[in-house]
Amino acid sequence: MTLDPPKIEYTGKIRRIVMGGGDRAVAVGDETSYPFHLFEGEMPNPPRIAMEVYDCPPEEWAEAALKPFAGVTDDPVAWAKKNVAEYGADMICLHMLSTDPNGLNRSAEEAAQTVKQVADAVDAPLIVWGVDNDEKDAEVLRKVAEVCEGKKLILGPVVEGNYKQVGAGAIAYKHTAIASSPIDINLAKQLNILLGNLGVSDEQIIVDPTTGGLGYGIEYTYSVMERMRMAALTQQDERLQFPLICNLAKEVWKTKEAKMTAEEAPTMGDPEKRGILMEAVTAVVLLLAGADILVMRHPEAVKLVREMMDDFMTSNETQ
Repeated sequence: MTLDPPKIEYTGKIRRIVMGGGDRAVAVGDETSYPFHLFEGEMPNPPRIAMEVYDCPPEEWAEAALKPFAGVTDDPVAWAKKNVAEYGADMICLHMLSTDPNGLNRSAEEAAQTVKQVADAVDAPLIVWGVDNDEKDAEVLRKVAEVCEGKKLILGPVVEGNYKQVGAGAIAYKHTAIASSPIDINLAKQLNILLGNLGVSDEQIIVDPTTGGLGYGIEYTYSVMERMRMAALTQQDERLQFPLICNLAKEVWKTKEAKMTAEEAPTMGDPEKRGILMEAVTAVVLLLAGADILVMRHPEAVKLVREMMDDFMTSNETQ
């Protein structure tokens, strides 16, 4: 006797977004079912992993996170090349830490030249991530868009406070915008509407729902992402039918649990394994919630997540 499980009939579809160019272009989206429910629909483009690069040496990273990048953290070009060539990153996420007004406060012009150097050095799609300061991000990302015309960058975070400036840059210079909202389905939908009204095409938008790390609000993020996918696939909500990106690495590795040494937390085991597992588990939870792009840090965490994705895809194909 065989069991024929009940199946959901989906009426919506996630849009297909292509980022980057040439042989290393990355396509995400096109799903016609909930994440990895291949017995109900299709998932032609598997989730992609973008590995972090910072435009200046990070000073607050845990030792375990710094170790795989020894010798390159002061050179974003070398760092990006290492992530692609040695660790197999599908994409690069360049964090513009040096532009923080409360830090080095580097100019938009200087930041744009750094981005161009990285974009010229690697052929993987490049995400450029600001410092969550609406005014400075608007200035920097607009200049980056101009200087890197034709590079097909992915620019973010685009928020309600700067969507006009960054969105205009994405339109003019043909980049993709990351619509970022604070873990709220209604705010996410509203920002997508605003970008659409501005003239940003649906093929130039991906959504950042904002995420917490394992033990730091991940269940709330999961719930919001799940509702987005339900609205997109079963309620035909066109303003939520976009791929999702989750910038999880910095949220995981900034926690005290990921940073504490063996001496500080002798009962919590090896600190390197602890941080790697915290990042990997966070990533898998977000995959199951519907993430199309994961921004990750540690190569061993990336390896674990890739293995898990392969298992998800293979087990579904054999059912």
